[in-house]
Amino acid sequence: MRKKRNMYMPKGVLFDFDGVVVDSFESHYSAWSSAFNELFNKEIAPYPKSHVGKSPRKIAAYFCEQIGKGEQSEELFYLKDKHLELYFKVPNLLSGVIEFTDYLSTNQIPYGIASNATKLFLKQSIQHLKLNFPVVFGVEDYKKPKPAPEAYITLARTLGFVKEDFKDLWVFEDSLTGITAAKSAGMQPIGIISKYSAVEMKAAGSSKVFKNLKEAFDTLF
Repeated sequence: MRKKRNMYMPKGVLFDFDGVVVDSFESHYSAWSSAFNELFNKEIAPYPKSHVGKSPRKIAAYFCEQIGKGEQSEELFYLKDKHLELYFKVPNLLSGVIEFTDYLSTNQIPYGIASNATKLFLKQSIQHLKLNFPVVFGVEDYKKPKPAPEAYITLARTLGFVKEDFKDLWVFEDSLTGITAAKSAGMQPIGIISKYSAVEMKAAGSSKVFKNLKEAFDTLF
């Protein structure tokens, strides 16, 4: 007997990238570390859980403020982006991504990525991993990155949706920043556990929480 689905079928599915599609911590943190060392000749602080999912500019500001160099945050931001390209490390693909995108493509359910990562990193990663994401937005594409709703609204409209459709769009996120963005956009946030617990994700507004996209796919479809 077929199991009942926990949620009705979505009109579209929107994905964050880091922590949902890939594990990219090492890719990003190594670039932050090498850029920080080049700029200040110092070791960088540990990556703060509070900044998971935030824009690179806010992360750069955090690292600079730790050594009293807040005025150089923009310089670190651009240097990190340069290091990310020069010393590119392919992130690790997370479980369930291929099954999910194949299913959405076959069933003609529009989908795409809206991330606070840079467009270059997203495109390089997608190319190296041979992923099928037809529409991809990065932090340069928004005036106000997540937790503002602009990222997901921009993606949804590009996929052909209007405001009345937003309540029927699923958004897969692993950060409280992203959950807030999706909720503010009037969409259905679904949590993927990476840095935050299921309790934290639900408290932030996730309608469901899964350990990865594979578990989400098996449960929802």
